[in-house]
Amino acid sequence: MSQAPPASSHGYDDLAYLPYGVGHSDEGVCLLVRLGPYRVLLDCGLADISPLLKAENPPADLVLCSHAHSDHARGLLALRQAFPQLPIYASEVTTQLLPLNWPEVDTKDIPQLCQALPMRSPVEFQTGLAAELFPAGHLPGAAAILLTYTAPQRTYSLLYTGDFFLSNSRLVEGLPLEALRGLEPDVLIVEGSYGTARHPHRRNQENNLAERINQAIAGAKSVLMPVPTLGLGQELLMLLRSHHLFTGQNLDIWVDGNVAAGCDAYLELLSSLPSSVQNFARHQSLFWDERVRPRVRRLPPEQRSSIGKSPCIILTDESHDLREYCQPGTGPWVLLQPQQRRNMAMPYPYSLTTGGEALIAQDYLLAQHSDGLGTTQLIHNLRPQHVIFVHGSPTYLADLTGLEELHNRYHLHSPGAGTLVELPIGETFVQPAAPETSYEGELSELGAVVTITLPEAIALDPRFTNFSDTGLVEARWQGEELVLRGLSQRELLSQSSNAKVPLSIECCGNCLHQRGQRCWNQDSPLYGFKVTPEGYCPVFETAHPATTPSDTDLESLEE
Repeated sequence: MSQAPPASSHGYDDLAYLPYGVGHSDEGVCLLVRLGPYRVLLDCGLADISPLLKAENPPADLVLCSHAHSDHARGLLALRQAFPQLPIYASEVTTQLLPLNWPEVDTKDIPQLCQALPMRSPVEFQTGLAAELFPAGHLPGAAAILLTYTAPQRTYSLLYTGDFFLSNSRLVEGLPLEALRGLEPDVLIVEGSYGTARHPHRRNQENNLAERINQAIAGAKSVLMPVPTLGLGQELLMLLRSHHLFTGQNLDIWVDGNVAAGCDAYLELLSSLPSSVQNFARHQSLFWDERVRPRVRRLPPEQRSSIGKSPCIILTDESHDLREYCQPGTGPWVLLQPQQRRNMAMPYPYSLTTGGEALIAQDYLLAQHSDGLGTTQLIHNLRPQHVIFVHGSPTYLADLTGLEELHNRYHLHSPGAGTLVELPIGETFVQPAAPETSYEGELSELGAVVTITLPEAIALDPRFTNFSDTGLVEARWQGEELVLRGLSQRELLSQSSNAKVPLSIECCGNCLHQRGQRCWNQDSPLYGFKVTPEGYCPVFETAHPATTPSDTDLESLEE
């Protein structure tokens, strides 16, 4: 790990950036910036803060926390214990939510970690160094942080978005872009969680998810939804309580673990939530209500193994062992897991069974971070000299730094942890060549078969492993463009087609190696996976009636 940014040899009128954690995977976000003579730590989401303890002195002059999610805040308690005099600041709401990051610690033993700062009101910490917080969307209390340093010759500014969301959600109003428009900070540190992906409108995401949950319940299935302590779980409860598909439905929604504690914390912050939420709360309880359907209840630990004998919904901690719920005599179950999940007690694919029924694992999108369009919109409205991308997989961040519309206007950076970046302001910048983001292939047509050949370079991208893990793709038209999408194991597992297929068609249903609804051909990309009858792979072999295995053979193979 590099040392803290040293004072510039050209004097103190400069900016520099050193990340201790950039949120590429699970390491958390922790960013050190230098503004002239001052060092400011932005967030401390490190699970292990040892890189910050290498010097006897505090690693910074002050700490600013953008919001209360663990990947931005879980290291604050250890940092406070190591350097009791180090000032830590956050919004008023964030200071109240932070203790939920340490559920194993008695709140009486957690010191007053943060001093609360007001929103939209500049505060000067030291001579020439000030900060102003702006609502960032994403989570109650989440803040985008504007740092300014006034030097003898000019004023420098840096904006850190933390996690931000431009759209309104059920419990949080989106980042007010008009309040930031025209700031033109010298440096923008912005999250890129979704890279260049574009999302449907928020309401469409909600309707799609509500329909899928409703279909599961109508099919006599119970639904498991692992979520973080704060944010998504509470959003889901508001969606389920107010969506027309569930209003008045005779249905139990159970809330378990730290997610329930997060609900209680939201109730303490009711006056800080949007006015529409406050109006809702005047007529009925925001979360806990056993009188109004659907009923929302806390789930006592001793009842975990018995819930699910009739269709219900369970919201639980994302790190919880789901086998505590999926017991014989319960289910069948549908597991709905948010895209880009952070921490799960068990990896996919699940092999749980409940009363002989498999647990069906599916992903859904209910975004709480801005997509690529929102990210570029924010950048163009702020017009910084330097843009630093953090918080997202390296490939997603590389997609953003490769956008031509950004390359032509800004100095783009996406350094890994421990990489010191000097941020010269107003100096000549030599624009590097944009990385290759598109590939040329060949398309050939033979009768009714169309073959698309792509270059080998595509397979070198780390994303290709996930894209092609089954060897099957879906093709669909999007305007004048043909879009290819890889089909995942989970999608194949969740499909249940009983359609009869003609014996003349080359498909899994007629393949020699399809037994017990699984592929047993070691040369196939589908080997070991559950397959649908209409599936196909390049090593198809026609089944012969004389070699069709008996039921006994199938049972032995399944074992």
